[in-house]
Amino acid sequence: MRLVLLGPPGAGKGTQAELIARHFQIPHISTGDMLRAARQQGTPLGLEAAQYMEAGDLVPDSIVIGIVDERLAQSDCQRGFLLDGYPRTVDQAVALEHAVLTAVISLEVPEEELIRRLSARRICRQCEKAWHLVFNPPPQEGTCQCGGQLYQRSDDSEETVRARLEVYAAQTSPLKEWYAQRGLLLSIDGNQGIDKVFADILVALGESK
Repeated sequence: MRLVLLGPPGAGKGTQAELIARHFQIPHISTGDMLRAARQQGTPLGLEAAQYMEAGDLVPDSIVIGIVDERLAQSDCQRGFLLDGYPRTVDQAVALEHAVLTAVISLEVPEEELIRRLSARRICRQCEKAWHLVFNPPPQEGTCQCGGQLYQRSDDSEETVRARLEVYAAQTSPLKEWYAQRGLLLSIDGNQGIDKVFADILVALGESK
């Protein structure tokens, strides 16, 4: 299986990626992990990427594409792979065509539900434990189990979450259309329980759990 997993922030992409990779016994490869590994290994592309990362700038497509190609050439990808966070643009998708993908899985969740999920996170000022008001509420409102005060990070505010989702939609809409035209896109209802989402992914891929 050579798969790409798409999904907006809050769609549960990380959880599903772990389940998919374990089921098919393929490496789960995220863009961030690849960039960090290339930097640690000191490859020419990794060192070049590090300059951008340390400056807080986006790593150019040409470097990211090269690092992805290096990663996919490693032996553990011979049986397949699951790419998470790549490609982000049609240009990157074109560069990936040599990999001959099996499918592109897109987790679809309504925007209001994503906002509900993302804006309900609270962090303890004392121990930094993360709580979720809906899925993992604290023992007392506004208070952690350690007694510390809970607060909402600025990037979890509804306004910031909406902005993040707008950026994601603008980036991925052309990408999803591009893959749909090639018969590779599998749209999955991500607004369900974890097990049901995973079961639907397997059915879409012609597998059984």
